[in-house]
Amino acid sequence: MGPTPEVLEKFRKKAEIVSAIVSEVDSMAQAIAYTVDLCAQKEACQLLMSGCEETLSDKGKDLCELKEWGKIIAAPALNDADMAELLKQAAERQISVIKDGMRSHLAGIDIGFTVADYGIGETGSLVINSSSEELRLATMVSEIHVAVIPKSRIRATAEDMYAELKGFMSQKPNYLAFVTGASRTADIERVLALGVHGPLELHILILEDK
Repeated sequence: MGPTPEVLEKFRKKAEIVSAIVSEVDSMAQAIAYTVDLCAQKEACQLLMSGCEETLSDKGKDLCELKEWGKIIAAPALNDADMAELLKQAAERQISVIKDGMRSHLAGIDIGFTVADYGIGETGSLVINSSSEELRLATMVSEIHVAVIPKSRIRATAEDMYAELKGFMSQKPNYLAFVTGASRTADIERVLALGVHGPLELHILILEDK
């Protein structure tokens, strides 16, 4: 049973308050097309190394140049059918797709593409079982996080999924992430900054799954 219209609307509004971009899709193919198009439109990730004012070896000097990587979508937890569709659509736009090896791309992942386990209406949060390090990194070091949430898995409150959360947390090892909006902090002089500890943008795609 899916959420009531009131719960769905509250989820959307709460997510948008914390800078999430919320859309609805009819299929995973449509969600993948959204993600590939978003990646194609953005600038490729760039990396500028620090410490370049020091005396360095030739190899070190090479690292100090501004590096522009080809565009990359990280999708570590997709099933085989959805991965095949993503690979097909991404190849048509000359975008690379990776499923593992995130540590080799810590400054060059354009989009992390995931499917959330649950959504919480009262806070606009996503619940993602992130016990896999590859999944954690994909959602933390990408510039943009695109998360698909099946509509039937949106609950009014966290208490409404108590049994499911308890099940996740009883697994060993376990790492359960509650994602609310884009990464943000105001630690420095109380000035709000986005993207310091995680993605600059969060796109939530509500998947019709009746």
